[in-house]
Amino acid sequence: MAMDQVQGPLPSSTPLERDARLVSTDHRIAPSEIAIGVIIGRAAEYFDFFVFAIASVVVFPKVFFPFADPVTATLYSFAMFALAFIARPIGSVIFMAIDRRHGRGVKLTIAMFLLGFSTMAISFLPSYAQIGAWSLYLLSVLRIGQGLGLGGAWDGLASLLALNAPIERRGFYAALPQLGAPFGFIVAGTLFAFFLLSLPESDFLDWGWRYPFFCAFAINVVAVFARLRLVATEEFANLLERRRLEPSPILPLIRDHARELVIGALIPLASFALFHLVTVFPISWITLFTHRSAGEFLMVQCSGAFICAGAILASGLIADQIGRRKLLLIAAGLIAIFAIGSIIAPLLFEENAIGQTIYVNAGFALLGLSYGQSSGAVTSRLEQRYRYTGAALTNDLAWLLGAGFAPLIVLYLSARYGLACVGLYLLSGAVTTLLVLGISRSEIRQV
Repeated sequence: MAMDQVQGPLPSSTPLERDARLVSTDHRIAPSEIAIGVIIGRAAEYFDFFVFAIASVVVFPKVFFPFADPVTATLYSFAMFALAFIARPIGSVIFMAIDRRHGRGVKLTIAMFLLGFSTMAISFLPSYAQIGAWSLYLLSVLRIGQGLGLGGAWDGLASLLALNAPIERRGFYAALPQLGAPFGFIVAGTLFAFFLLSLPESDFLDWGWRYPFFCAFAINVVAVFARLRLVATEEFANLLERRRLEPSPILPLIRDHARELVIGALIPLASFALFHLVTVFPISWITLFTHRSAGEFLMVQCSGAFICAGAILASGLIADQIGRRKLLLIAAGLIAIFAIGSIIAPLLFEENAIGQTIYVNAGFALLGLSYGQSSGAVTSRLEQRYRYTGAALTNDLAWLLGAGFAPLIVLYLSARYGLACVGLYLLSGAVTTLLVLGISRSEIRQV
């Protein structure tokens, strides 16, 4: 006790984490081992969010909003979907404080269990027909819990991976954590597709939809242990000691680096706008305005997610050759062209199954190319001690601005004015990214 008082509390970890590091000091963690742990953790996060996203289209309108017409009910579901993106930066602020006081392990354990419990608890919710408006209140609380948990799940392990990789391959290793997005979608989409295609609608709406939510807790437990194993490494402790992954106070960061935070949030806008326009929105349009089966279309999207995974890996290889900034410029330009095509030929997506498949696969390919290098982008002008917290906040703000309300806005506009609105929304994100990259001419670095 006296020695602790002399030295002061260590900001890097809890005593249990320090003990774990002492045990593992004889083993250097290879980048490939870090990559596996990071991908598992990210896939669990995205699984939780995609389960809710898919259910917002195929479940919630009928189970929780039966009093509204199908389009309005889906809009209500998308409004509920957006709550987590509002809560996410709040979760980052709360859990950064926990990180500073109690260590990264405590923070991650609480955040991942909150995320997993909130998702699993949705599987036990009674329907609107059973308890009325209380079902909506409970669903809102659990959705906010998902957002708070995801905000707290920012761990810095992607930086640990990139900074322990060979310098000439850092772009590739920086892309690996982004594989969690397509993998999470594939698992969530496959589960829902199986139940949609295997069960009568009455059974699916009664109990079938609950199973994917119920699986979330077990998946998150696995993710927690995969992450804690990496937090308890000497490499992670060294980065903390060099202040590369140290949580910093929020107010000084905002006061001293507001411009950098805004730029960092706007750089990936093209990618994040596209994100839900190839995953969530197409399912809603197919379900509401075509005769195609949602389960069948989910399988098409899962095949697109595999293309996305390949494009993410390609983005890392390309970034190592030409730089992240140039790659993001090229990707934003391609997304702009894709958006213009969606404006010119919106009917391609309506009742044409081949056109729908082309749109999804092309969109997923562009998503992988841009998303692979865009998450957590921070300019090199951000002070080193602020980079960990700054990357978390810019990531949260980018999701909020680019993706959080995208399904709600685009469905509302498209239902009234036509599918060309999809392209207009996407084009606005691409143009914003191109403008911000033009303003911020410094090379974008991994945190």
